[in-house]
Amino acid sequence: MDASTPQQFPSRSMKVRCCIVGGGPAGMMLGYLLGRAGIDVVVLEKHADFFRDFRGDTVHPSTLQVMDELGLIDGFLKLPHQRLQKMDGLFGGTKVRIADLGRLKTKYPFIAFMPQWDFLNFLREAGKRFSSLDVLMSTEAVDLIRRGDTIAGVRASTPDGILDIEADLTIACDGRHSTVRERAGLAVEEIGAPMDVLWFRAGRRPDETENLFARIEPGKMMVTFDRGDYWQCAYVIAKGQYDAVKARGLQALLDDVVRMAPVLKHGIADVKSFDDVKLLTVAINRLSHWTRPGLLCIGDAAHAMSPVGGVGVNLAVQDAVATANLLAEKLMRGCPSEDELDAVRHRREFPVKMTQAMQVVVQNNIVSSALKGGNQPFKVPLILRLISALPWLQGIPARFIAIGVRPEHVHSPAS
Repeated sequence: MDASTPQQFPSRSMKVRCCIVGGGPAGMMLGYLLGRAGIDVVVLEKHADFFRDFRGDTVHPSTLQVMDELGLIDGFLKLPHQRLQKMDGLFGGTKVRIADLGRLKTKYPFIAFMPQWDFLNFLREAGKRFSSLDVLMSTEAVDLIRRGDTIAGVRASTPDGILDIEADLTIACDGRHSTVRERAGLAVEEIGAPMDVLWFRAGRRPDETENLFARIEPGKMMVTFDRGDYWQCAYVIAKGQYDAVKARGLQALLDDVVRMAPVLKHGIADVKSFDDVKLLTVAINRLSHWTRPGLLCIGDAAHAMSPVGGVGVNLAVQDAVATANLLAEKLMRGCPSEDELDAVRHRREFPVKMTQAMQVVVQNNIVSSALKGGNQPFKVPLILRLISALPWLQGIPARFIAIGVRPEHVHSPAS
C-alpha cells in the first residue's frame, strides 16, 4: 500500500519508532529488549492469547543465560517446567547416549521444558514495566505501508477495524509463513526436509519414568518428552505421507506407537481421533536477503529450522538479542540504513547456516535411513556408537544443541 493511496474504508493510525510483527519468541524477546532500551516499540500478535499447543517448548541453556543477563532468571525458573540433561536413544534395539549437558561448563546445564505460552506470557508481564513497550493482541498484519521503495509501517486488522501503524523500522518475526516477508517480495531458498512430524500427547502416570529420548527402527522413528503429567510425542513420517497414515487408520498408528514406546500403553487412550494429532510440515529454508529499506526479518521469518535438536526457539531468541545489540542505539536516532540492518544478517547467517547444515546431515544420514524401512535391522551409525562409548564425547553434541554456534549475550542499553 502506498501512503498516498486514498482510504477505501475508515481506519485508525498510530506512529512508533519500531513495529515488530509476531509475538513469538523472537518478537517478544526483541520487544522486551527494545522496550528496556527506552525505544518506542509495539509488538503485534494476531491471536488473542499465546495458547497454542505443539509449539517449541524447549528453553536451552543459551536462552536461560540471556534470561539471567536480563535479571529475569529467578522468576522464570519458578514457572512449572521439567529439566533434561541426558539424551538417550534406542536405535534398532540398541540403547545409546546421544548427549550429556552435565558436561558443559555453563551456568544452566539443562534444557527446560516449558509450555511456550508460559515463556511468552512471562516476557509480556515482565515488559509491562517499560512504558515504551506495547503489545497488541488480536492484531494481525495484513499489508505493508510503503513510501516509494521504503517500508514505512504495517496495516493491521484488529477487532475494532483497520489500524495503520507507521514505523521507522518494521521487523518481521511472524514465522515461517511470514505475511510481511511475502508482502515485501523477499525470496526464500528451500533446502528441503525428508520428513514431517505428527505431534500428540499421551497421559503419564506418576510411576512411569523413562529416559529414552529417541526411538528408531526400520521404517519408523519417534521422539518422546516427559512433561510431568503427560508425554509429548513426535512420530516422524516420510514427507507427504500424512494422508497414507490416515488411510491406515488411527488404531494402526497407535499400535505402532505403543510397540515402539511401551511406556505409552496406558496414556495413549488420550488420543481419541486424528483431531488429537497435529501435523507439523517440516521445512528448512532461509532468506538470502533479510532486509528492505525500513524492514528486517529475523527468526523463522528469515530461516525456518528442522525440529532436529529442538533449536528453533533458541535461534530466534539469539536473533533478537543480536538485533537489539546491533540496532538499539541506532534506532534511538531514527531508522537504521539498510546496510546497518543487514549487519544482523552478517552476524547471524553463519550460525544459521551451520545449524541447518548439521540438521541436514542428521536428516540424510539417520532420519532418511530410518524412514526407508526394509527388512534389515537398523544399525546404529558409527559416530553415535563412539559418542555413547566415550562419555567425554557426549559434551560435543550437547554443546551444539544447548549453546549453539556463536551464542549471543545482552549488550543492548537499558534505559
